[in-house]
Amino acid sequence: MTTRQTDDADKVFKALGDPTRRLLLDLLCERNGQSLGELCEGLDMARQSVTQHLGILEEANLVSTVRRGRVKLHFINPVPLHEVYERWVKKFELQRLTLLHDLKQELEGD
Repeated sequence: MTTRQTDDADKVFKALGDPTRRLLLDLLCERNGQSLGELCEGLDMARQSVTQHLGILEEANLVSTVRRGRVKLHFINPVPLHEVYERWVKKFELQRLTLLHDLKQELEGD
């Protein structure tokens, strides 16, 4: 893994480490392409705080933005999440599922 890839992964994990940022991603997953005002409606915090959280998500490339006139729309970018899955989750998934399957078979007596 290159230094750049490590830095990118660090940014993703930092961004995902905060519950407010995960909530923002959930809100965008429910309805992609929301403005700052729309995202703020679902949160009990100041616009400036939401803007800071969105900035961290953008820096981690988890959110991208598009300007439509005076409105800035936010879109979820699943690519970094997929990269985390491929690098950190996938390789452990098969082993875990195999162990659970074997345990189930043993407990059920098959």
